[in-house]
Amino acid sequence: MGAQANFPGGNPQDDPDAYLGLPQQEAERRAREHGWTTVRSVPHDAVVTLEYVTGRLNLAVEDGRVRRCWLG
Repeated sequence: MGAQANFPGGNPQDDPDAYLGLPQQEAERRAREHGWTTVRSVPHDAVVTLEYVTGRLNLAVEDGRVRRCWLG
């Protein structure tokens, strides 16, 4: 696991803005290395559920790159 730990019942200490512009596969790999238990990649214009899931990082991808990133 990477330098960032996943705290029980919480999210890793990680900056979602650090994923912006990364290629999708690199962003997914980085997220798992930083302790995210779930990484959800969706098309940039996708309609997704809004329930908050602790430990999940959402990546909105367009043209193979992360355009938006948010927790839960």
